[in-house]
Amino acid sequence: MWFMHDFGGWSMLFGGVWMLVFWGGIIALVIWGVTRLIRHDNIIGKSAPLDLVKERYARGEITRDQYEQMKRDLS
Repeated sequence: MWFMHDFGGWSMLFGGVWMLVFWGGIIALVIWGVTRLIRHDNIIGKSAPLDLVKERYARGEITRDQYEQMKRDLS
């Protein structure tokens, strides 16, 4: 019967370490997922520079020459 306890306290130590690794991994995955979602939302909400130039031209804020110049600069 004593052969089951050959490791002594080492088995409990390694069990605790593996538990910390497991829960640390779960927490890291949750944090990673949340940050990816937040960054993804910010990327979708931003307009491309050329879209902003088109909007400004459509509102009459810039002339056609300015629009064409900005379009060339951004391409």
